[in-house]
Amino acid sequence: MAHSYGDDLRLAHVLADNADSLSMERFLANDLQIATKPDMTYVTESDRAVEAAIRRTLRSARTRDVVLGEEDGQDDGPGGPGGRRWIVDPIDGTANFVRGVPVWATLIALEEDGEVVAGCVSAPALGRRWWASKGTGAHTGKSLMSSREIRVSQVSDLGSSSLSYASLGGWDAIGRGDAFAALMRRCWRTRAYGDFWSYMLLAEGAVDIAAEPELNVWDMAALDIIVREAGGTFTSLAGAPGPWGDNALATNTRLHDAAMAYVGHFPDQGPPDLSWTDEPEDDSKAERDNVRAFEFTRESADDAP
Repeated sequence: MAHSYGDDLRLAHVLADNADSLSMERFLANDLQIATKPDMTYVTESDRAVEAAIRRTLRSARTRDVVLGEEDGQDDGPGGPGGRRWIVDPIDGTANFVRGVPVWATLIALEEDGEVVAGCVSAPALGRRWWASKGTGAHTGKSLMSSREIRVSQVSDLGSSSLSYASLGGWDAIGRGDAFAALMRRCWRTRAYGDFWSYMLLAEGAVDIAAEPELNVWDMAALDIIVREAGGTFTSLAGAPGPWGDNALATNTRLHDAAMAYVGHFPDQGPPDLSWTDEPEDDSKAERDNVRAFEFTRESADDAP
């Protein structure tokens, strides 16, 4: 029988509830304390308070587990290599939090034996939460008892797909700026929903492709399990599964190879193949503009393999 992570997922919801209370208390505060980290990203008093609160609860509730957080690094517990590790981003989208944009979230994930097995994403300013655990599907709702299962879309053609991203600058930094621009031109719709939001929309079937060129494991761990349990695929740009690379490509699975052909990044394998810059001969503008041919349906939970 497969191991159940129900207790861990319930704990993740408790952690998220507490995080929501702390972060919302200071969101839009006129006296919010903001600093700049060495990598020139923002950190606020709320980032630190949320992570500290999560660590305190985990030290009490999961005494043998390791905790890795964006702000204070890793606390080495007695679990050791191959054990259990909680991976926390106290506020994903801190720049939005600072500017009063409601698109930010607390990301909480549990890794066991090198695999993310549970995750929770809570965006209180949006009134939304998503979660998943291994083998139980992905869900969204107000609570474990009030939720619905979510599935990725069934779109199978790039010309009918919706792509979400965070920003463009990082793609040039890894030498894939032109490739990403080419992918954008091939997709039907592109929007910069950004950060966790891109991947949760993907898991819900509203977006078909999400990608970012520069990320850390705490940015991705909770997103990875939710996307996978919704029927999607989550890899690095080098194609390695999971959140262990420095970047991410997530899709509804049907489009993964096609998207990888554009933005796949293999720095140790020489110059990229630039054949993707040529438009396919049979992909006419009329076909791309034919809305009636678009496949917007989502795979139902009953249809999942």
